[in-house]
Amino acid sequence: MAINITSKLLDAMLLSIVGKEDNYGYKITQEIGTALEVSESTLYPVLRRLQKDDYLEIYDKEYMGRNRRYYRITPLGKEALNEYRNEWVAYKGRVEAVLY
Repeated sequence: MAINITSKLLDAMLLSIVGKEDNYGYKITQEIGTALEVSESTLYPVLRRLQKDDYLEIYDKEYMGRNRRYYRITPLGKEALNEYRNEWVAYKGRVEAVLY
C-alpha cells in the first residue's frame, strides 16, 4: 500500500535534506529515495520552485572536470522548515490518535 504525500510534505523533506548540508540533485534524489519513491523528473521542478520562493539558493562547484549544481538552504528556507516540522508534529499526533 502506498500513502500519497502532499507537495508541502515533499517540500519539507527536501528542505530538511538540504538543511543538513549543501547537496546536489542526484544525492538529494538518493537520500529522499530511502523514504519515498520519487523520480528525478518530479524532484527537479520542486527544487526549482523552492529556489524561486527563496527557500533554496544554488551554486555550481567543479567535480571531476564538470560542474555540479549544489543547493543551499536560505534563512527563509530555515524558517519554512521549522514551520513544516511544527506542523508535522501536530499532524502526526492527530493521525496517530486515530490509528492507535
